[in-house]
Amino acid sequence: MSGSGIFITFEGIEGCGKTTQIKRVADMLRTHGHQVTLTREPGGCPIADDIRAILLNSANTALVPMAELLLYAAARAQHVAEVIQPALQRGDIVLCDRFCDATIAYQGYGRRLDRHTITQLNACACATLQPDLTVVIDLDVAHSVARARRRNANNGHSDENRFELEELAFHNRVRNGYMELARQNPTRITVVAGDGDEDEVFTAVATVITQQIEGKTT
Repeated sequence: MSGSGIFITFEGIEGCGKTTQIKRVADMLRTHGHQVTLTREPGGCPIADDIRAILLNSANTALVPMAELLLYAAARAQHVAEVIQPALQRGDIVLCDRFCDATIAYQGYGRRLDRHTITQLNACACATLQPDLTVVIDLDVAHSVARARRRNANNGHSDENRFELEELAFHNRVRNGYMELARQNPTRITVVAGDGDEDEVFTAVATVITQQIEGKTT
């Protein structure tokens, strides 16, 4: 599915800590001599970053769910072709902050769009590409969203908070979606509790990823 490289994705609701953890994992792997490509969705390359600006801008309240879904698919198609596939063909370990599971969780469970339509669009955007491992960092919704809102305010990212402004019921549906995906894909998706301190969560995440890499390279 992912060529000669290893493709690992990180998922979770807003503010769960996945972005902090993925950066720490990248540093760990590079320290151990691995070639790492660290990327994110939506975005990861100039065209997809332009689409990201539309998707996350809180001013775009008129964006309807189907248009949102199609924009994610467009950004992903560009990202896969321009960044992910070439990195995997080079033999990199690709760490991606969100991927197809996010679209199922957010646009499927959160927005309640048709799951079959989402699956078809993901297939069009990715062809046969699937992650070798997906780490879902799970955290209480109220705590997680409050953390995300504080982060955006402190970092001056108020122009990228369209999802943080959604009601908690939306985020609960997204979290439930991630848990259902984990139940449906137990060999690919590992859920890590995100309620410990940063170092505790990192230890758990690093253990899962080290096992994946050792299993693929032995």
